[in-house]
Amino acid sequence: MARRSFRNIFVMVLVLIVGLAWVLPAFADKSSNTLNFAWTKELETLDRYYNTAREGMIVSRHVYDDLIYRDPQTWEYKPLLATSWKWIDPSTMELELRKGVVFHNGEKFDADDVVYTLNFVSNPENKVLVQRNVNWIKKAEKLGTYKVRILLHKPFPAALEYLAGNVPIYPNEYYAKVGPQGFGLKPVGTGPYKVVTVEQGKRIVFEKNADYFKDSPKGQPAIDRIVQRTIPEMTTMVAELMTGGLDWIYMVPTDQAEKLEKLPSLNVVRAETMRIGFLQMDVTGRTGDTPLKDVRVRKAICYAVDREAIAKNLVGGQSRVVHAACYPSQFGCIDTVTKYDYDPARAKQLLTEAGYTNGFEIDFYGYRDRPYGEAIVGYLREVGIKANMKWLKYSALRDATKSDKVALVMNTWGSYGVNDISNITGQHFRMEYNDFARDQAVTDWLNEGDNSIDDAKRREVYSKALKRIADQAYWLPLFSWVANYAFDKDLDFTPYPDAVPRFFLTAWK
Repeated sequence: MARRSFRNIFVMVLVLIVGLAWVLPAFADKSSNTLNFAWTKELETLDRYYNTAREGMIVSRHVYDDLIYRDPQTWEYKPLLATSWKWIDPSTMELELRKGVVFHNGEKFDADDVVYTLNFVSNPENKVLVQRNVNWIKKAEKLGTYKVRILLHKPFPAALEYLAGNVPIYPNEYYAKVGPQGFGLKPVGTGPYKVVTVEQGKRIVFEKNADYFKDSPKGQPAIDRIVQRTIPEMTTMVAELMTGGLDWIYMVPTDQAEKLEKLPSLNVVRAETMRIGFLQMDVTGRTGDTPLKDVRVRKAICYAVDREAIAKNLVGGQSRVVHAACYPSQFGCIDTVTKYDYDPARAKQLLTEAGYTNGFEIDFYGYRDRPYGEAIVGYLREVGIKANMKWLKYSALRDATKSDKVALVMNTWGSYGVNDISNITGQHFRMEYNDFARDQAVTDWLNEGDNSIDDAKRREVYSKALKRIADQAYWLPLFSWVANYAFDKDLDFTPYPDAVPRFFLTAWK
């Protein structure tokens, strides 16, 4: 009873706030050219190499620069701290560096900074958290004041992708002096914004870097000052946005985004992200003598699910159906694969041909966005498949998968924003615990593509792998996920598929 009373009071307060939001002036003073935003995550360090949170990536994009820049609209690689690059051989790159760049503390940028950073983060003894970002680097060598060579352990064609967003360059002298702990509290980069205040777990203040180099593809930032606050409760964050205490928030739950859409002072965008969902099915019988070993059963499941309806009515926004085992923009991804449109009659026919006229019963696992899973269960029930939902935490699902207990699962993957299918298809078809197909031909094609710097060859073998995955219904790719953004209507903000806001491309109208 007390819980119901509290809920009623909360609803009344929220309604009052919504009403006030129509008449109250914004607290944020746009004339001061300041942007106030918040997220729920508490960052323990601002050192990009020692945190795994998306929020850490956001800080990195603004405070630091990488050697290469990937245009978030065209996906084109552009010179950033490196002005040019070339492959000397499949395991060696050489890069010319930009002259005249200065770190926020006054240190001049040159090859020493690049060599120091790359050799430090690629050394396993320094325990960088996300090893996949750097473990392909064998070592870096200085060839001149503004020229470096990067030696790879083996051919790694996605190197440019990682150098364009996951390997920021630090000032060698300052970092060597303060170490990761000191740097995490007082970071220094060459980026368009510099950190001027850190109240750990509460607030970060960024100011425009007036000396940011003019030729940067990031452009010159238009907003002078950015203030980030950590607000653990989304309801509090939403209330502050409605009354003007904040100008921008993201990852807003759908029900609250729908309420915010009704306010004329705000814009709400449900933007597509690189995260896609997919059903994985036990092809080899690791979990026992499952019906999923029969390709007709797997195809029946594919035809049974109305992905378009789920994308439109449940996910909403810019979500779209995905047909191949990759995000459409990723290098090597194709759309010319077998497609399974919603056809329950065809699904029932295939089940009958496979000897399951009356369907069958199976456990169905997942770890996030349960309503999507419930919709899939409903569609499977319509063709005679009784799917028993078992929704677990991610770690528990991973352990169950490793123990060969999961035959049918709804999974998702965001590729860490890496625009190359080696970070999704290659992650799930390598004969490891999360490979439900165990198809040697697919694994071999992916290995060949992941270890070649010949773009044409990579496209050829990736195409073969993706077509076989679809033909054999190893996966049912579902749809793309969305991220809900809510922000002041006077803010000119564009979201991008990697779900990393770029406030250096944002301005007040």
